[in-house]
Amino acid sequence: MGGFGYLLMLLNSLAFVGLLAAGGWVGWRALRDHGERRVGDPAERLLAERFARGEINDEEYQRRLDTLRHV
Repeated sequence: MGGFGYLLMLLNSLAFVGLLAAGGWVGWRALRDHGERRVGDPAERLLAERFARGEINDEEYQRRLDTLRHV
């Protein structure tokens, strides 16, 4: 095996380790975030905060949430 053979073997090994690391990272994030409810939209987050503080009731929360999601 010549010099280029060793170089290709090294590059293949690095690519394989990189793919394993990327797969592990994606799997870890999926397991870590599983079950968490994220509210990404600022309007939905504000609405959820108002509901949590008791400023609005369940019916009003659901109605406004439906309105926000169908706009």
